[in-house]
Order: sequence, then C-alpha cells, then structure tokens
Amino acid sequence: MVNIALIGCGRIGRMHAELVQANPRSRLVSVHDVNPDAVAALIGDAPVRAAASPEEIFADPDVDAIIVASVTSTHADYIEASVAAGKPVLCEKPIDLDIARVKACQAAIAGSDVPVQIGFNRRFDPGHRALRDAVSAGEIGKLVQLIVTSRDPSPPGRDYLTGAGGMIRDMTIHDFDLARFILGDDEPVELWATGAPLIDPGMADIDEIDCAMIVMRTAAGRQICINNARQAPYGYDQRLEAVGSDGMLQSTNRTPHGLKRFGAAATEVQQPYHTFFIERYRDAFVAQLSGFLDKVSGQDADIPVFDDGLKALALAEAAYRALSSGKAERVEI
Repeated sequence: MVNIALIGCGRIGRMHAELVQANPRSRLVSVHDVNPDAVAALIGDAPVRAAASPEEIFADPDVDAIIVASVTSTHADYIEASVAAGKPVLCEKPIDLDIARVKACQAAIAGSDVPVQIGFNRRFDPGHRALRDAVSAGEIGKLVQLIVTSRDPSPPGRDYLTGAGGMIRDMTIHDFDLARFILGDDEPVELWATGAPLIDPGMADIDEIDCAMIVMRTAAGRQICINNARQAPYGYDQRLEAVGSDGMLQSTNRTPHGLKRFGAAATEVQQPYHTFFIERYRDAFVAQLSGFLDKVSGQDADIPVFDDGLKALALAEAAYRALSSGKAERVEI
C-alpha cells in the first residue's frame, strides 16, 4: 500500500484523488491546496489529513509519494522539494513555462534516484499505446509519417488562457510528447509552425491562438504533422495515424459505447464523442497511476520522466520561434 499526498485540489487534482482512493494499491493520506474550502470539499468524511502547507507534506514520514496538481508556477519548486525529501513525485505538465527554470530544476535534482514522473497521460491511452507497440514491433515496416490530431470540444475561459503560457505550451505539449513516445530514439530536430485565432478572433487581444499546424522532421528524416484546434463542436477529437512502408495504423476516437445504428435516413450512427478530457482519457489516467505505483514500488515501469517534460517544452519553444520567424526552426535543448 502506497500512502500518497496530493498538492492541488482543482479539477484534475480531484480526479487524481478519486483514482488514488479507488486503487487497491494506494491510499490518500494528506491533501493541501491554497484554498481551504477546496480541501474540505475534496476530503469530505474521508480519513485524510488537511495539510497546512506543502512543507508539511514533504516532511511527513507517513507520506510515501506525492502527486502535484497545483498551478504550473509551483511545479518545479515542488519537484525539487519532493526529491530532496526522498519522495517519488507525479507532477502534472508542464514542469514550468520557462525552459530556463526547467533546466535549473533538472540540475537541482541531478544524481538523485528518486522517481519523477511527468503527467503525460496520453501515453497510457490503450489505443495510442497499442499503436506505439505495433510501430516498435515493425508491424508496418519502416515508419515514415506520423499524424497527430488533437482538438478540444471548446476553449477554456479567458482566466485560464491568460495564465496557461500559450496554446502550444499548454495543449500541443501533449502531442509533442506523444509523437516522441511513438518515435522512440529518433528525435525531432527541426519544425515549422503556423497558428492563428481562427475560431475566436478575439483571442488576438490576449496574444493567443486557437488553431495550429506543426510539421516536424526527425534526425532520420521521418515526418510528423500535428494539427490542433481549441474548438471541435462534435467532441474530443483525438486520433493518431502512423504510415509505414508496409501499412498503416490508426488509433481512433472513443464514444461512450460502440453501438452503431443503421437505417433508411442514416448509416453508422454513433453516440457523440466524449466532451470532457477526464472521460476521454479516464483509462489513461488509471494506467498512469498504475505505472507510478509500479515505479514507487521499485518495479520497472514505462513512464514519462523529467527529461521527457524538458524535451516536450523544447519543442514548444521551437514552435513559438517558428511562429515568429515564419521559417523552419531547429530544436534546441
């Protein structure tokens, strides 16, 4: 049984708490948030301590591991504190919006064997992981192209957007990591990007975009295309397509169930796609926690680590340089 503390009781923090409590291998023992009402609402009648500060959690001998779901500006500090306390940590992405701060955090925890997992949950989606495994097994021969489609049902509120660090750092970073997960050791070395507020022109007022296309080239010359939109009124549109010399693989969208209806007016009519990321990726979040518990328990686990967070952010930084220059940019780490 792994005793877990949670820092951050917002939307994703509440989901983490639920999954920890539902897993027979873990137990939620302590929670902290800057908002005491959020802590009280999350704990309810459960036998969970309300920590007065993050420092109380880091010093608590009953805490075996920590999940960080607080605001992005605290992530690097809490990773450093968790590692210093010898407590494995699962931290939501991104590590920080400033790549210099991420590199400083990397230096601060260098040499430690304390597990640090970054919350790139999409690696754990059953369809996406099956595609990666099939590519790795050579089922489609030589991988030559990868297409990543990621469109949200609707954009978040302006308050969120003004603090998110830009769509590419906030949203596309998942797709960068997913592409790297599938590509293996063949890292993207160059990319070109275009982006604009095509859905809501008013986003230009906060220097934000809501649509983007990014084309990347790897060291071996393979091609990756990422397409993003902040609004897809038909639901979460999350697809992967891998094209190889001997065939193609697809990881497709998910609906609440697989029933299709056929009639005179229409054929192959299905339920709409999920409209909330926790529903769409619930299986992935469950598997992500399982991987973290494996790592905490000393088992081998295929999880995204600190360097994956750094490299995904480096791709985001290259994309912003490409947006500014209008040219292909090299990836710098």
